[in-house]
This record gives sequence, C-alpha cells and structure tokens, in this order.
Amino acid sequence: MEKIKWGILGTANIARWATIPGMKASEHCELYAIAGRNPEKAKAFADEYGFEKYYGSYEELLKDDAVQAVYIPLPNDIHIKWVTESLKAGKHVLCEKPLAMNPEEAQEMYRTAKECGVYLMEAYAYLHSPYMQSLKEVIASGLIGEVDYVESAFITQGYEEDFRLHKEFGGGAMYDLGCYCTTMFLSLIDSDPEWVKASAEFSDLGVDLATAGLIRFANGVRASFNVGMIFGKSYGSRFDRLYVHGSKGCIRSDVEYNQAGDLTYRITTSEGERVQTVTAPQNYALELDQLSRCILGEETPFLTPEFSVKNAKLIDRVLREIGYY
Repeated sequence: MEKIKWGILGTANIARWATIPGMKASEHCELYAIAGRNPEKAKAFADEYGFEKYYGSYEELLKDDAVQAVYIPLPNDIHIKWVTESLKAGKHVLCEKPLAMNPEEAQEMYRTAKECGVYLMEAYAYLHSPYMQSLKEVIASGLIGEVDYVESAFITQGYEEDFRLHKEFGGGAMYDLGCYCTTMFLSLIDSDPEWVKASAEFSDLGVDLATAGLIRFANGVRASFNVGMIFGKSYGSRFDRLYVHGSKGCIRSDVEYNQAGDLTYRITTSEGERVQTVTAPQNYALELDQLSRCILGEETPFLTPEFSVKNAKLIDRVLREIGYY
C-alpha cells in the first residue's frame, strides 16, 4: 500500500489523542516528521509515537523535501500564516477547523493552493464518517419526508487556561464548537442561508462562552443551534445533540461528534420508532486517508473549497450578529 509522508506542525493535544492515532490506523499515512517550538517536546512526541524526524521549528520541517503533506493543529489566528507557508513549500495541507478567521482568509488560502498546485482541505473528521453518510441516506430516501427543521447542540465544560479563551487567538464557542453545527446544517440542508439571528454570553476577555442562534435557509428550512463552554470542571462533561424534523417523521441522535464504534440514532415515523446502528472507524484516519488518496491521484477532496468558504461565510454572519467583531 503506497503511503504519503506526513508532517505535523505543532504538538497540540488534538494531535496526541486524535490525529496521530488516526495516522497510525490509516492505510496511506506514514508518520514521518513533527515540529514544535520546543525541540524537547517535539522529540518527546517523535520518541513516543515513532516519527522518523523531529524539528525545533515549523520552518525546518517545511524545508524537508521528503514531507509530502502537513497537518496543522495550530491556534486559529495563525492558520493563514502556516497554511500559506506550507502551500508555498509545495506541501499538501490538512488544517484543523475552523480553517479561517473569516471568508476572505479562506478564499485567499484556496487561491494559494490552486496557484501552487497542491491540495488544501479543512479538517472536519466527523463529516467523513459512515454515520453521517447514513443520516444523509435516510433523509434522501424520503423516509422522514420533507425536512423543515434541524437542531444541533455542542456544549463542553469550561477551560482553566486555553487559547480558546482569548479573542486574539480566535477563541470562543462559535469558532471552536459552532463550526460543527454550521457544517452539519450545510451537509444536511441543500440550500443557502437566507438570514441569521443569534445572541451570546461573552467572557471578560471578549470571547463568546455560549452562543445560540436561528438560521433560515432559502428553501424554508430552519435550523437552530446552541454551543457553549459553560459546564463545570468537576468531570469531562459534554453534551451533543442532533434533531432532524420532517413532514413524515424525525431523526434523533445524541452521539458526540467525531466518535467511532457502534453508533446509533433513532428514526420515528407513523409506523413507530426504530434504532439505526452504524459502525464507524476512527474518523481522523478516514479524513487522512481521503486526502492521501487525493495526493496519490485517486480522488478529489471530500471537503471542497466551496463548502469551506460557504461555512466560513455562515460563521462570519453569526459572529457579526452577536457582536464578536
């Protein structure tokens, strides 16, 4: 099985618990190099996970001609810098969500990728899951009729100290969690957002700790969302919810985003309720393999530039509505 040599820019926790295990579980990824601002930490990652090389700066990794693709899990505000540097170095890029701080940044990065002849894909691992495919197939089948309302919630506990608490780093609940809800809506609703209403609770540092909103799409479908970093810190509390209402029935799911294993959702119609089970592999492995197959010339990115820019525009509308800017 042909493999792509991957590098990682940064030693973020998501690389540790999600992306590196995904690389190990993938068919087409080789853990080749990792870079960090702290050489000791980069070496520790390399030793622990089996990277062939480690670097004490991002620039050094990008100069390594053997690196074919890079994964970027850096804070939101510097995505554009390191995505652009990586693309200009001839590397294909998988960048953590949200790709950009605004639609203009997203469009600029995709223009650079096109000019450099390399792929850029935004990392929403859950969208690659067969769970999502199953949901879309049920909706497309007409089993629950014509969809008129979709609801999603993603609420986590607060953070002691994290870049997500700081506005200058692109922090806040909408950037960190709301982007999941907006991508869910855009994946399930085949229409463009028509108007957005939203409100938020802000922290003393100027980021939204909790945001709630209503979106109406051009085809008449309404979508509502609740996101927040508001639960207490006594345990790893989290709440995820998806509800899809149609003219003949509905779908209810309490599965957390990005989960693997045997996942379920409930379908209710006039004929009763049934539970649908979907077996999902590690989602990060799925997205890494998908981009790797693109690099090998077998596919095109599942998350298109058009989708990511559309999502960036929707997030921007919410942020403007709540007064984040």
